[in-house]
Amino acid sequence: MSVFGDEVEFVITGEQTGGRFTQWIETTHPGGGPPPHYHTREDENFYVIEGSVEFFQDGQWTAVPPGTAVFMPKGVVHAFRNAGSTPLKMLITTVPSGFETFFDRCEEEFAKADGPDMARIVEMAGEHGIHFVHP
Repeated sequence: MSVFGDEVEFVITGEQTGGRFTQWIETTHPGGGPPPHYHTREDENFYVIEGSVEFFQDGQWTAVPPGTAVFMPKGVVHAFRNAGSTPLKMLITTVPSGFETFFDRCEEEFAKADGPDMARIVEMAGEHGIHFVHP
């Protein structure tokens, strides 16, 4: 699936884990990544497979190499960005599950012929406990 300009391939979904967690491989193009945000429902873990990534946490950006795991507990403002010139690939896990439902809804919005209504994306994010902030 393609959402926010990224490719998302689910490894295991909440349906398969009884709602315990969701896991996917996300490929982010150079310069891509979400704006700073926080989750009210999920803890999020990132494992960097390949590429150059910077994570935003505690008000600052920090570069981490492939092979690094980064944990973002719910309630913590965070973001990531592909800081390199090649695709970034990460294994991402959210606990509990449910993120796949948000991505499914976003995919429908991004598939619209005239492009996504970003105000609607922000509204849907809020419905899923995802809130965007200005750093």
